[in-house]
Amino acid sequence: MDFRVIALDLDGTLLTHEKKILPESLTALRNARESGAKVVIVTGRHHVAIHPFYQALALDTPAICCNGALLYDYNEKKVISADQLQPDQATQLVDLLDSYNVHSLMYADDAMYYQVSTGHIIRTENWAKSLPESQRPTFTQVPSLREASQNVDAIWKFALTDSDTEKLHSFGQIVERELGLACEWSWHDQVDIAQAGNSKGKRLAQWVESQGLSMNQVIAFGDNFNDLSMLKNAGLGVAMGNAVDELKECADLVIGNNTEAGIADVVNQYFPDNK
Repeated sequence: MDFRVIALDLDGTLLTHEKKILPESLTALRNARESGAKVVIVTGRHHVAIHPFYQALALDTPAICCNGALLYDYNEKKVISADQLQPDQATQLVDLLDSYNVHSLMYADDAMYYQVSTGHIIRTENWAKSLPESQRPTFTQVPSLREASQNVDAIWKFALTDSDTEKLHSFGQIVERELGLACEWSWHDQVDIAQAGNSKGKRLAQWVESQGLSMNQVIAFGDNFNDLSMLKNAGLGVAMGNAVDELKECADLVIGNNTEAGIADVVNQYFPDNK
């Protein structure tokens, strides 16, 4: 197969539990790029929260962020294409969040906003503080998330976390039924809410086609539900050993977990170092 694109989820896939990229992966992906492959990050993260990984990989491709809500050009520092939430949708969602006492992190413009600090937010902020200032994403606590949603230009998604996953499941169903928005699980205790129709797979396919290529020429790696759309349509869909069962079932290949060199092994197989 003539593979030309390598699409990589970050958390739980390319990144270890310590939010690091394995040296083996860095070497294999560098060799693949030098042999002509296009390496693209496809993540649920905000574009401001992937600086260290984008730079470590030395990429020149745009990044697909917030589960496909936007395509971001790092070289030009601008959004290429996006399908964001509308202000009235955000207002209705925040009202529902308040009604059901569900806390959220709002991904908007070039920052992330929250009203109530949660364990997830604290952990993510601590990770951000460990980075050089030039790579550090912005977290902003606001007195009213509803008001903040009306004072930004673009809202990419809301990330909801709760130790009570049944509560999140139920809330996601309410959001889909009452607001018609898309809910995708990106972690075992996190559900992401964005504009209906967005997905990693859809945005990736659009970008791949813009390059004169097809999804049959893509190797895609992932670990969670928000990677399903990407792996199903890729020429080679690769699930991590730590992936959810549903992803493993639809994948063409299941490799080791995100602390092992499985990604490098696959990349080296299809893009051998010819030097």
